Amino acid sequence: MRLEDTIALVTGGNRGIGRALTLALIEAGARKVYAAARNPAQLDSLLALGSGKIVPLQLDLTDPEQVARAAGAAPDVTLLFNNAGVLQSGSVLSSTRAQLEADLATNYFGTLEVTRAFVPVLERTAGSAIVNVLTVVSLAAMPSLGGYAASKAAAWSMTQALRGELAARDIPVYAVFPGPIDTDMSRDIQLDKASPEATARAILAGIARGELDIFPDPMSQSVGAIWAKDPNAITRQFAAVAL
Repeated sequence: MRLEDTIALVTGGNRGIGRALTLALIEAGARKVYAAARNPAQLDSLLALGSGKIVPLQLDLTDPEQVARAAGAAPDVTLLFNNAGVLQSGSVLSSTRAQLEADLATNYFGTLEVTRAFVPVLERTAGSAIVNVLTVVSLAAMPSLGGYAASKAAAWSMTQALRGELAARDIPVYAVFPGPIDTDMSRDIQLDKASPEATARAILAGIARGELDIFPDPMSQSVGAIWAKDPNAITRQFAAVAL
């Protein structure tokens, strides 16, 4: 897929991988990038780096009215990055129902609502695509991240379903499985972390090569190689990880 001259929307564009993706898209030649955030004021420093090509967009994935307004405000999107996510829950045994529901509300239901809203927009232009930023724990859960992993596993299952449903409309759906990235969300995770900038560049390189499943950092590449041969081996490996 060509990234030059594309018009992208990045949810959660104010920080972490989303911020890095927004800037990497501009560097790759995107014509415009809508950077979405619950609080657009948090995008001010990003806008200053965008050479006028970054458009701020208010978007809370859990607010259906905001999702609908976003689709109306960005009617020219050709590349949708479902990147926004939260990490509220840990162990499936000790996390509260409210924490588990918060992760599902954003990571699964919110991502699905944004996708539903933007499919009619993407259908208008040939060569459009969807990119769902997931995590390696979509494939196998670490016990200490079980609740979060469940919400992301649901998003991975949704991604597979979307591939089947959107194939006839010629809209490919990419899945990204990063390992720990040096962002605010993973601040308390005691594992080696890749930089958001390197991760974003690797994601875009995978899209350009047409790789539907993208493992953008050293840890995720190792996990992906093992998972392709023996998924249960990853489950056993992750079960021993203490965070």
